[in-house]
Amino acid sequence: MPVSSVTGRRLAIVGVSLLSLVLCCGLAWWQWERYSSANGTFQNLGYVLQWPLFGLFPAFMFYRIRKLRIRAEEEAGEEPEEAPAPPPRKPAPAPVAGEDDELAAYNRYLAELNARDHERSPDKP
Repeated sequence: MPVSSVTGRRLAIVGVSLLSLVLCCGLAWWQWERYSSANGTFQNLGYVLQWPLFGLFPAFMFYRIRKLRIRAEEEAGEEPEEAPAPPPRKPAPAPVAGEDDELAAYNRYLAELNARDHERSPDKP
């Protein structure tokens, strides 16, 4: 990326953050005036405390995104780790002597479903 676009982007981020903070502090002042009036409530006082936090939120989000991007770039530079080996599969149970044919077929069907499920999602035990 050209240096000017990075600088422009950073200036835009700072501008948006400052504009948000100024606007929200103005709204906090407005709520303070309403709280100080004869018909002001504690709800107005709550808004006085919340608006500055809302104004700081864009700056926090830009900081957090930047931090996550730097961490992702550092991890991308490292060698990829090997994927863990899939867990060993259990053998299908042997039919029990005297077992009903219908029950044996049902057990084979369940074993087949289990095997298909493990093929689709090898991460899960």
